[in-house]
Amino acid sequence: MYVVCVHVHVKPDRIEDFSKAAIENASSSRGEHGNMRFDVLQAHDDPSRFVLYEVYKTQDDFKNHQEMPHYIKWRESVRDWMAEPRSSTKLRSLFPPDDLGHW
Repeated sequence: MYVVCVHVHVKPDRIEDFSKAAIENASSSRGEHGNMRFDVLQAHDDPSRFVLYEVYKTQDDFKNHQEMPHYIKWRESVRDWMAEPRSSTKLRSLFPPDDLGHW
């Protein structure tokens, strides 16, 4: 599995807008081929900080996600709502195994 963790720091006056846009993007992403999971997480101690936790079958599935109209709309909508540039970490899932049939 190909995992992407996106860290986002949002301007305080845009938290509600960002939350709505991120949930809309995640909901649409769940229907994409190869998307296994898309969570929108918000920090308890600082509501302006979010993590988008995305899991795809392959790196190509993630690349295809970045070409989807709903992703492009999200990216453009939230651009000016960031308190700082977003950052991401790409990861390889070690557990659970890709083939859940081996559990």
